[in-house]
Amino acid sequence: MTTTGDDRTAGGRQVRLSVRVLGPLEVRRGDRTLTAQELGGPKQRQILEILLLQLGTPVSKDRLVELLWGDRPPAAALQNLESYVSVLRRGLQPGAGRSGPLRTANGGYVMDGAVVDLDLHRFELAVERARRSRAEAAYRLWCAALELASGPLLENELRCEWAEHQRELHGARVVEARVSAAETALELGLHREAVEHARAALAGDRLLERAWAVLVLGLEGLGRPVEGLQAYERCRRVLDQELGCAPSVALQAAHTRMLHATASTGSELGQVLSALLVLHGQAGAPDGLPGDPVPLARHEAATVLQAFLGRTLSPAA
Repeated sequence: MTTTGDDRTAGGRQVRLSVRVLGPLEVRRGDRTLTAQELGGPKQRQILEILLLQLGTPVSKDRLVELLWGDRPPAAALQNLESYVSVLRRGLQPGAGRSGPLRTANGGYVMDGAVVDLDLHRFELAVERARRSRAEAAYRLWCAALELASGPLLENELRCEWAEHQRELHGARVVEARVSAAETALELGLHREAVEHARAALAGDRLLERAWAVLVLGLEGLGRPVEGLQAYERCRRVLDQELGCAPSVALQAAHTRMLHATASTGSELGQVLSALLVLHGQAGAPDGLPGDPVPLARHEAATVLQAFLGRTLSPAA
């Protein structure tokens, strides 16, 4: 790539930065990690973070003043802002002045995306590529995006409304990426991975029916119908209590399949479920294969349930 004088320091070397904002802020210039002192105080750091979140897009001085001081800026806010930017430039791009990554543009400032490698940008690029890719390539891209997003956005910037707002937006994008990774894993038959991604997504938002669907279907695919039934019941309660709705038809069908699968195991739980299916008229037609358990009659089903309840509810000897 051809570089111009504007891309170089006084010593002729191009200034390039590698920046992490997913987790604690980290800025690297070459093989050197810049210290908090080199970046300046809290205001300088916040200016850098705001510009990084708008990588490649100029942010006006007025907008920066509003974000830094809210509705009560000091009288000399613009002068202070310009002074902070000057200090920040000396730390980020020594010898480059206004021609380094932090540039003046359109009455404001901009971080040049051509010379800044930002982890947030790589996360967003991986997400966009995953959405346009076939399942196998998409799954690798979803995993790469989630690996980048291992920490909260601007983890140490806790007292700024603008940072909290951006953190919430990014958190929602990460949860959506987890759901998409779970669905793609399920499509590829990677049931264990699908279950892991679904559980991680539900830890961020328990109202995601798409994640519940992957969790239930993934557990079914792993041959763990009892856990799948438990997950379905949690899903049913959450959707009913929080949204006033029932699980989807696909989830209800999976629930029925797992009931029958568990009922056919011959375990005590299987016998109880088999009895319940008979009493609720869901035992199915008597077309089983040779060697399958003989379906219970209704009076036998009632006897099984009575015996189970008697053992469960009787006081310990």
